[in-house]
Amino acid sequence: MTTNLFIGLMSGTSLDGVDGVLADFSQGAIRTIAAAFTPFPADLRDELMALQAASHNELEREALAANALALAYADCVRALLPSSPGKVAAVAVHGQTIRHRPELGFTRQTNNPALLAELTGLDVIADFRSRDVAAGGQGAPLVPAFHAAAFGAPGTARVVVNIGGIGNISVLHGDGRVTGFDTGPGNVLMDLWIARHQGRAYDEDGAWAASGTVHRPLLAALLDEPYFALPAPKSTGRDLFHAAWLDARLAAFHDVAPADVQATLTRLTAVTIARAIRDEGIAPDAVYICGGGAYNGALLRAISVELDGVMVASTAELNVAPNRVEALAFAWLGWRFTQREPGNLPAVTGARGLRVLGALYPA
Repeated sequence: MTTNLFIGLMSGTSLDGVDGVLADFSQGAIRTIAAAFTPFPADLRDELMALQAASHNELEREALAANALALAYADCVRALLPSSPGKVAAVAVHGQTIRHRPELGFTRQTNNPALLAELTGLDVIADFRSRDVAAGGQGAPLVPAFHAAAFGAPGTARVVVNIGGIGNISVLHGDGRVTGFDTGPGNVLMDLWIARHQGRAYDEDGAWAASGTVHRPLLAALLDEPYFALPAPKSTGRDLFHAAWLDARLAAFHDVAPADVQATLTRLTAVTIARAIRDEGIAPDAVYICGGGAYNGALLRAISVELDGVMVASTAELNVAPNRVEALAFAWLGWRFTQREPGNLPAVTGARGLRVLGALYPA
């Protein structure tokens, strides 16, 4: 292709909408030209949430949700196109994860990339995770390869933490090695709890959590989840960390005030991220946060405390806004696909080797 302009689209486990970026990868650079956000209509969000678990008539309902999702993706693409200085090579779209079961040999990102190609008149690259799973990998996380390309610095040990619904770390060792995995819940349990008690989608800046006190016995019960002790490679999602998981662990703690539960859930995310970093045997120069969690001041302070004062900052310090990183990562994976270059890291996902990720739906 003669152009290195790509659009990346990401809708993650927070289920709030579509983050999109227009990126330029000319001469090996990684440059964001424009960004956009398209919120999900309430009915689409509710349906995508319902599809996280087995339900009546789910095949037809998923197909209809995929069509509605393609419309939201197309709206985001149209918002970005006026900023394009030339022809866009392709739209790289992650899809919406509704099941992630690599131990059973599959991961499911609902999407209708054929419809998106029709709606936009652009090549669409989709289905990035399934090839890694087919090669014996977890299919996740895929962002560490991008984090290394965008944020790595020779001789400098850094950790990049993405906190969406689920948290994951990319450990950029100073010697060039890259490791990483899903740490567990990011915002998913905090969002669930505040929605239940206050009808809000998220805890802005962690203000509600900051008003409460961490309940240590409850935190210990939450940390008893076997997933946290599993060795890497590992990945997780709403298949494990959902309302029923939380309610089962709260059953013995009826008297804990809701604000204290929120404070404890915030500390759970911080503790599991910090432990994961320590378990990698690295003393990072800095930890950089991206995803929606980067805007939660209480969470960032808790991570810093758990890491004994290691500098914790958002990826804005590295010149990429935290809410743009994942969309930019999938734009980069789309560019890698067109170059027939691998997008996975076997040391991270556990795949049998490097693989070109994605499938093309021509304009």
